[in-house]
Amino acid sequence: MFAAGYAAANGNKVVLIEKNEKLGKKLFITGKGRCNVTNACSQQELIENTFGNPYFLYSAFYSFSNADLMNFFEENGVKLKVERGLRVFPDSEKSSDIIKALERFLNKNKVEIMLNTEVKEIIYKDKLAKRIVTDKKTFEPDAVIIACGGLSYPSTGSTGDGYKFAAAAGHSVTKLYPSLVALKAKESFCGELQGLTLKNIGIKATVDGKVVFKDFGEMMFTHFGITGPVVLSLSRYVTDKLDKRCEAVIDLKPALSEKELENRILRDFKKYINKAFKNALDDLLPKKLIAVVIKLSGIAPDKKVNEITKEERKKLCSVFKGFKITITDTAGYNEAVITAGGVCVDEIDPSSMRSKIINNLYFAGEVIDVDAFTGGFNLQIAFSTGYLAGNNV
Repeated sequence: MFAAGYAAANGNKVVLIEKNEKLGKKLFITGKGRCNVTNACSQQELIENTFGNPYFLYSAFYSFSNADLMNFFEENGVKLKVERGLRVFPDSEKSSDIIKALERFLNKNKVEIMLNTEVKEIIYKDKLAKRIVTDKKTFEPDAVIIACGGLSYPSTGSTGDGYKFAAAAGHSVTKLYPSLVALKAKESFCGELQGLTLKNIGIKATVDGKVVFKDFGEMMFTHFGITGPVVLSLSRYVTDKLDKRCEAVIDLKPALSEKELENRILRDFKKYINKAFKNALDDLLPKKLIAVVIKLSGIAPDKKVNEITKEERKKLCSVFKGFKITITDTAGYNEAVITAGGVCVDEIDPSSMRSKIINNLYFAGEVIDVDAFTGGFNLQIAFSTGYLAGNNV
């Protein structure tokens, strides 16, 4: 939508081909329907929060920044607000307001919109995109912008068509992975803990024992594994390494050192001195988690607190500080916020988004091998690359 609007604003006759029955289906569900449209951080932080090929996006972010995007929506009638983590949302908390503003932008610039229209193929000849064949009619364009997303949430129309069109042009498409996605776990206790949310936990990801990611925040157990904000970020570091031994290691008490935790446990044991171990952890853990922690500690649940040895106490501390979950798989593209991988950035001019292989072909958004963390960064990538493609076509 952004690319089409800007291409038309420059005096081009633009046709936007959309295979869905309406525009912005994926935009509609982003941010749980609230649409986290960008992030109000510095330009440098936009780069730092981009995981896949950040330096490719320098030109895009500086040509059309997050401040430019916020101005665009404010000028097009959408009041915005900034929340925790500098995440930017429409004040109304309705993604439909963002879509309506983009539709107004398209209409103002007289973009012809073809809904329910599927592109069957793009025909290339003599380093040019010569023909677009759809299920309704055939076009002979002067230029083509491919901006049809990745593979995540296929129900919104993201079924990987862009990769097919790019490959037909001679472009390389890197290996694709679901990313910012819930993770499946080997341990059956995740199912027992389903629905339990843990706030203010420390988490790290290890691959074959080596730490590849560390964070602090909120997570949740599901019937198949783990999810939540910190887990989605963690997933980007392991989804392409699942052939190795991948673990999420949770620190249930990150504010306490091992020694402080041991003192805290001793204090609680003193308080519950005549009770069974299974009844002595109520002040330290959510009820649902107690049985699992006891099992992992190897201490008999009915053992009296005053009989627990120093070694057993140390083992209990290590469970608190290193609660391990073995990652076996992702929840797949149906659950993934974005697709990691895409059209190889070495084959695209970063200052214009033009193909280096086909002279009148451009790319924008998730179809390119660029991706970022949650927080509005992926939508900013879409808008900035869309702006560049539209303005250079």
